[in-house]
Amino acid sequence: SNYEIDLFVALLKGASSILGGVALEEKSLRVIADHIRASVFLIADGVMPSNEGRGYTLRRIIRRAVRHGNKLGASEPFFHKLVDVLVEVMGEAYPDLVAAKVQVEKILLQEEQQFAKTLDKGMRVLEQDLERLSASVIPGETVFTLYDTYGFPVDLTNDIARERGLTLDYEGFERSMEAQRNRARASSKFGVDYNDSLQIDGETTFIGYEHVSSQAEVRSVLVAGAESSAASGQDCLVVLDVTPFYAESGGQVGDTGELRWSGGRMKVSDTRKEGKNFIHVGTVLEGVLDKGQKVDACVDDAKRSATALNHSATHLLHAALRQVLGEHVVQKGSLVDSERLRFDFAHFEAVSVAQLEEITAMVNRQIRANTPVLTTLTDMKSAKEMGAMALFGEKYGDEVRVLMMGENSFSVELCGGTHAQRTGDIGSLVIVSEAGISSGVRRIEALSGESAEKWVRDMVGQVRDAAEVLKCNRDNIAEKVQAQLDRTRQLEKELQMLKSKLAASAGADLAQEAIQCGDVQVLAARLDGVDRKGLLDSADKLKNQLGDAVVLLLTVDDDDKIMVVASVTKSVSKRFPAGELVKDVASILGGKGGGRPDMAQGGGVELAGIPSALEKVRQWVESKL
Repeated sequence: SNYEIDLFVALLKGASSILGGVALEEKSLRVIADHIRASVFLIADGVMPSNEGRGYTLRRIIRRAVRHGNKLGASEPFFHKLVDVLVEVMGEAYPDLVAAKVQVEKILLQEEQQFAKTLDKGMRVLEQDLERLSASVIPGETVFTLYDTYGFPVDLTNDIARERGLTLDYEGFERSMEAQRNRARASSKFGVDYNDSLQIDGETTFIGYEHVSSQAEVRSVLVAGAESSAASGQDCLVVLDVTPFYAESGGQVGDTGELRWSGGRMKVSDTRKEGKNFIHVGTVLEGVLDKGQKVDACVDDAKRSATALNHSATHLLHAALRQVLGEHVVQKGSLVDSERLRFDFAHFEAVSVAQLEEITAMVNRQIRANTPVLTTLTDMKSAKEMGAMALFGEKYGDEVRVLMMGENSFSVELCGGTHAQRTGDIGSLVIVSEAGISSGVRRIEALSGESAEKWVRDMVGQVRDAAEVLKCNRDNIAEKVQAQLDRTRQLEKELQMLKSKLAASAGADLAQEAIQCGDVQVLAARLDGVDRKGLLDSADKLKNQLGDAVVLLLTVDDDDKIMVVASVTKSVSKRFPAGELVKDVASILGGKGGGRPDMAQGGGVELAGIPSALEKVRQWVESKL
């Protein structure tokens, strides 16, 4: 079989060694050996573990292998350690594996650690359900809960079921899935998309790469999604025979501007594409717009230019990310408008501050180089030979636009958007945020051009204002802030000590309010000006001071929330369990509580119930005598 060839023998021995000398005949070892090969090649090829598409397939492969490792006794992450074995066997034939080795190991380790948490939670739920199971079929609702709430793959549940001689109720699972889909559709707040019903013949000629205004003829006018002969003073969709308006595509927003004609004007708020036609979305502000009308189509040039700068900056950012973080970085989405740019990309961990600084510096060096932005129309084969990156999932025609920018072809990508003439036109780029938006996908938001300049001015202004408030210069703001934080922490400690002393003093006075109920002392009181810790300490001290005692204290914090603490001497805690007492008292206060027989806590929100709650303590103790 395949498992007897040199490649698999090496992987089987490596897995066996890592797992503590498992017998090579174990079937689970074969699963692990097969899956490490698939996982490493997928990740090296740019696929990242995720919850959809190729990434979900990869995640399932990894998790199945980890599950089989657990069956063989693995209690710690092990799968990522096999990367070294695979690279040693196949690295010479596939040099990309060698280059990606460190990244792949990090990604697999992260997946193992994440899955360990998922597996632990899901297994606890599954074991509880299996204990109650009376038949040999695991209910579809249970399978769905594991999948939807705990991220437990269905095939993994099926593996566990098969090991125990059980089957899954797939029909029940599908019913639960369909119910969830229906709930999602019902809660959707999206309005009607008239583009869904548009059926327009012909084709709009786009001339926006060269022009931002042109004469055109109105081919179609649509009002409320239906063909109309004219529009006046209302929202509508307009199709022209020729347009300089760029339609939303590739992350770049659609152009805005105006359509003008003798005696009339339409504001264009967006431009979309439907088939081969460009849809101008807007409102007729003056006059009547008739089908067949000759108009002047005028793009808002300032917004178009600012958008183009952000789009060009996005390409430089993408190239810099790949150089700094690795070739596994690929675009997962983007949004480019006149105000900012947003770029989503595949990466397995947060980008460090040092890396962000390096990326920003790299992009700005390319901007300062002020090289021309070159566009070439060619076929797909030639584009790939030029080194152009094509995005997975994007559709490309027979003719493609290859965009090159930066020194030594710093960025080469396929792109149909509008761009700067030279990199220097961008001005500068600043990254304002970096965060994870889903597993294996990060998001950077950045600014360029005037928006970047304004952001820097605002930041300088904030630093200046902070320096004035702190009475220092801008060079030592961090030191001054740290000193203030240290001082604040010290004051907080001193305040806590004072509160504790006040609570102790008040507690000592409270001891005199205790009443004798049978053979125990009972004390129920409100103690203000203390936090939860002070309340606990006071209750404990009072209990020790009173001997055999039942003590309940409560306080109200600044948000009008009631904190309750009960402390009972251990010698009488079986007769007067603190947890039961707090539960009864908290119910009067509109809250909940519980705990050990000798110490319990709770809370509530009904301030008017405090007198009744305190009185309840004596009644409760008397009921136990």
